[in-house]
Amino acid sequence: MSLNFSPSWSNPDLELYRDTVVRFIESEVLPHDEHARATGHVGHEVWRKAGALGLLCTDIPDAYGGGGGDFRHEAVIYEEMFRRALSGMNVSVHSIVAHYLLNHGTEAQKLRYLPRMASGELVGAIAMTEPGAGSDLQAIRTRAELRDGKYVINGAKTFITNGYLAGLVLVVCKTDPSQGAKGTSILILETEAAPGYRVGRLLDKIGMKAQDTSELFFDDVAVPCENLLGGEEGKGFYQLMGDLPYERLVIGVTGLATMEGAYAATVDYVRERKAFGKTLFEQQNTRFKLAEVATRIMVGRAFIDRCVLDMVAGRLDTATASIAKLWGSENQGKVVDECLQLFGGYGYMNEYLVARMYADARVQRIYGGTSEIMKEVIARAI
Repeated sequence: MSLNFSPSWSNPDLELYRDTVVRFIESEVLPHDEHARATGHVGHEVWRKAGALGLLCTDIPDAYGGGGGDFRHEAVIYEEMFRRALSGMNVSVHSIVAHYLLNHGTEAQKLRYLPRMASGELVGAIAMTEPGAGSDLQAIRTRAELRDGKYVINGAKTFITNGYLAGLVLVVCKTDPSQGAKGTSILILETEAAPGYRVGRLLDKIGMKAQDTSELFFDDVAVPCENLLGGEEGKGFYQLMGDLPYERLVIGVTGLATMEGAYAATVDYVRERKAFGKTLFEQQNTRFKLAEVATRIMVGRAFIDRCVLDMVAGRLDTATASIAKLWGSENQGKVVDECLQLFGGYGYMNEYLVARMYADARVQRIYGGTSEIMKEVIARAI
């Protein structure tokens, strides 16, 4: 008997869909991962191929060009990517951007942008973080002023995932700085032929080397008034808060999937590797460590699966999503560290999956709200 980490929310149709996802990943993403890590991005072609197969915006209604599925379809993609330490094609941020449009956009905005995101024509990014404002979104300084019937954006953003390849950027900015959070709005920017918009350097990160993470600069970038998300100023902070549970559950799902991938790779390795005349698996310490890891994963799977079902049912609250993010990211770091230790020196080599997972794991406790922010959100619900 072997331990079964399969999600309880799956069904035969979703497993057939998973087969399609795995074939795509193993034929179109995995073979090019080393090149993507060297260049810092995956390029546009793989996005368009994913769109053609219906693997983008899978939980967006088909009326807007999406797959017409639900969060489980998204979870399948996240799981299979992160089990293989494939961070370059950040489908989750793309989907998060699509959900801002779906949940808060005008009908015209949905019809204009969602089909192009589902096809892979437009890669989505959201520009929140600034050099002087991270988790404290109320401190952002990027300004959008209304001039001659257009919003003119000035400011800078950093650590923007998908920033290098983005064809559509949701820019979080102040339309009325005197109102604090109530003066925050989100503007939709198509990056092609946008004078004054500039993508800075691809940032040199500890991990997630294949994922394009960039600085963005806005120098008198003009955006039509109809590109104000939802069509009403001052709703940006409300819109951001409303979609955070989605983003935080994604991080919980990817954290768990990484643990499962690290565990599987480690079991294979210790069954083959010998020390002192025995395989590592025959050593009691190894078996105990793997037992601890398996227990952590199995317990986590039950909770994360419940959160997935709550998301599908529309009842996942902010505090529970924050628990999923906190648990997933913190335990991801612990599990991958334990697994790497069992590889010994080989675990420190980037050619091994566990080494890449180790480097990639660290940021999970930072983006989407730091672990400290998660604890504060959870504490407020006590």
